[in-house]
Amino acid sequence: MERDLRSIVELIVSNGSYKFVFSDLKDKNNIYKRTVIQKINNIYQAERYTEKQVVHKNINTSDIIYYICEPINNDYKQCTAWDNDKEYHIKISKKGKVLFSKNITDGNVPKKKISNNKQKDYILKEGTVIPPLVDMGIFTNEGKIIKSMYDKYKQINRFLEIIDDEISKIQDKDEFNIIDFGCGKSYFTFILYYYCTYIKNINTNIIGVDLKEDVIKNCNNIAQKYGYNNLKFVSGDIKDYTGNNRIDMVITLHACDTATDYALFNAISWNTNMIFSVPCCQHELNAQIKSNEYSILTRYGIVKERISALFTDAIRANLLECCGYKTQLLEFIDFEHTQKNILIRATKRKNPNFLQQRAFYCEVLNLIKEFNLSPMLYNLLRDNNKFNNIMQGL
Repeated sequence: MERDLRSIVELIVSNGSYKFVFSDLKDKNNIYKRTVIQKINNIYQAERYTEKQVVHKNINTSDIIYYICEPINNDYKQCTAWDNDKEYHIKISKKGKVLFSKNITDGNVPKKKISNNKQKDYILKEGTVIPPLVDMGIFTNEGKIIKSMYDKYKQINRFLEIIDDEISKIQDKDEFNIIDFGCGKSYFTFILYYYCTYIKNINTNIIGVDLKEDVIKNCNNIAQKYGYNNLKFVSGDIKDYTGNNRIDMVITLHACDTATDYALFNAISWNTNMIFSVPCCQHELNAQIKSNEYSILTRYGIVKERISALFTDAIRANLLECCGYKTQLLEFIDFEHTQKNILIRATKRKNPNFLQQRAFYCEVLNLIKEFNLSPMLYNLLRDNNKFNNIMQGL
């Protein structure tokens, strides 16, 4: 039967429906191929599926009518919904009419989603008193997650999961040395020390390096308060820092502009086994980029800015490959939380492939030539003869 869309949706929601699946795209070129809205505790969560990923958005109960009507009006021809005993169907006809039907499901309905918190087994367990998380306001004193900080809790766990993929490969390691460049207030540094020492049971030494002496002093006081005896903080510039011991891991979170390049260069120079870097404020190439052939990429300010940032990270990843690292660029948190969400993960290869290294190097040279670039990491490596073997015969 034909009815008004909003009144139909209001009826379905009032009956306690907890899941809505939108399908049959009106425009096949739409980036979101499928959308699902589910009620989880007292809020709704939308999951929008592209061909390669899923994007999440939380929806307040007061806004749910709009968020169900909007995809039907604009993007999809069908919507199926469920409550505890009924299945509802909304369909838009070729002439734009709204058709509605419902039927009894005899209990054969999709399983209701109860809670995001309980479905995923996070590395940092709720119910465990973790001092840094308490001081950050993410956990209560009893180790319970504060609801308003749940997104931050997920971000921290996501980063730890990426690191855990590599840490878990370590066998019988007596000592593990980490440097955190541009540590700032060191929120994650304290969490990383807790993870390595108390969860993985690895004898871990971490040094945090930052320019701000007052911040460094405060971090050392906090480490002492926690009893984190092998966690130290020193004041210094990334480009001038000299490590005294073998460094197993270098991390750098939001080190500004070329500070990331100096951190990566140090890690490469020390033959560091693991590198985890989240770049920030990539201005260097934005001031250089120029191309006659591809001027469309530099004509519009916002496009130029984003292209420059992507070029910066692509060049860094290729240069790490040139230096014998298996390198990935990962999106480690949802784009809606921050646009600075690309993580460079690099691990030292045991047997690098020379021909692949040369191919990565040539790609960098081609990009530099085409867009008139002079990347800091490339210059540092070139001036210190890190490309000698690769360049032979070119």
